[in-house]
Amino acid sequence: MLAQYENDYHTGMDIQKLSELIYSYTSGYPVLVSRICKFMDEKIVGSGEFPDKNSVWTKDGFYEAEKRLVKEDNPLYESLMGKLEAYPELRTVVYELLFNGKSIPYVATNSYIKDAAMFGFIRNDNERAVISNRIFETVLYNNFIAEEFVTSRMYDAGERERNYFFVDGHLDIRRILEKFIETFEELYSQEDERFLENVGRKYFLLFLKPIINGVGNYSIEPQTRNSERMDLVIFYKGEQNILELKLWRGNAYNQRGEAQLSGYLDYFHMKKGYMLSFNFNKKKKTGIQEIILGDKLLIEAVV
Repeated sequence: MLAQYENDYHTGMDIQKLSELIYSYTSGYPVLVSRICKFMDEKIVGSGEFPDKNSVWTKDGFYEAEKRLVKEDNPLYESLMGKLEAYPELRTVVYELLFNGKSIPYVATNSYIKDAAMFGFIRNDNERAVISNRIFETVLYNNFIAEEFVTSRMYDAGERERNYFFVDGHLDIRRILEKFIETFEELYSQEDERFLENVGRKYFLLFLKPIINGVGNYSIEPQTRNSERMDLVIFYKGEQNILELKLWRGNAYNQRGEAQLSGYLDYFHMKKGYMLSFNFNKKKKTGIQEIILGDKLLIEAVV
């Protein structure tokens, strides 16, 4: 499809790379592929940083289209959300996969798995249930955290301090982490450890959402999500920031996490990354530290 489009319009796109990028976010889901391409062809061209088709059919153009796609209201998303309301067990499975990184075997005869697969929420990945694609993932994350906008003190804190997190028009992730630590300690320092392990990621997304809302976006790297680690890519005005969210399991484990993040930065051709560690050791030292790993700068926040 892209090759035929390029023959017609001569945009200079890298067909191979764009095809891989579209597939990595949609897993080939026909409606999502169509919507991404429609946004790029009809909605983005002539706007802001994308004055013509040559500028649209690029990696930056794709990310702009993806940002708009996950924020739109369409019949496909409405159907997904309706199924979550109608099937409480399905909602539980999806929530566990998203926020707790639970490893759920893909057992085709299990009624919950069968329903989740039939409705398009999950797919079989090496006999494990995973969310079908990254677009659905982000839409589902947004839906779950939106349910708490009205009552969440963490969301209110992000909204209240929003202007503090921008320096010369750029998103300052370090400032976000510093303020998140302060807010988290103030609001939840007395909560039960097990409770906090299960909600730490959600609380950070609730804090982040009002800060980047309307301009930025985020996505979760699927290969990194498990019960102890999740890599978040934060997009804002063409810039990307890599943030690893993880549970503290001792210094040795943390050092492995730093090495993993460094390798991930290599993949994105970046020199600076961020790590947010949830440490429930009573003797922990909270705050921000800078770590040099080879030619990389890692900024680690401990809460």
